[in-house]
Amino acid sequence: MPTARELVEILDGEVLSGESRLDEEVHSIGAGDMMSDILALAKPGMVVLTAHTSPQSVRTGMVTELLGLVVVQNKNIPQVTIELARQNDFLLVRTRSFTFSACGRLYNAGFKGIDG
Repeated sequence: MPTARELVEILDGEVLSGESRLDEEVHSIGAGDMMSDILALAKPGMVVLTAHTSPQSVRTGMVTELLGLVVVQNKNIPQVTIELARQNDFLLVRTRSFTFSACGRLYNAGFKGIDG
């Protein structure tokens, strides 16, 4: 199973928090921009790609036991969101890629979606 470190490399991501989790296996990948989507998708060990940058996205990820979140489109992430993720050793990554291309690159690299 691919690791979070591989995901970061493929997406040329910037790790903002959760460095200690980079060698954990990514069980599946999902994408969603509504908190209800993330709640519905979430499974332990999953990484979700999103454009959400609020602290609520990190809280939702922690409650649902996600491995982490990847914020797409090089979005500006509020410091309060980054601090919350750091305090909880939650993996938070930012990438310049848009959701569509990021998902495609991960799929081609062998990462599995929640439905696969």
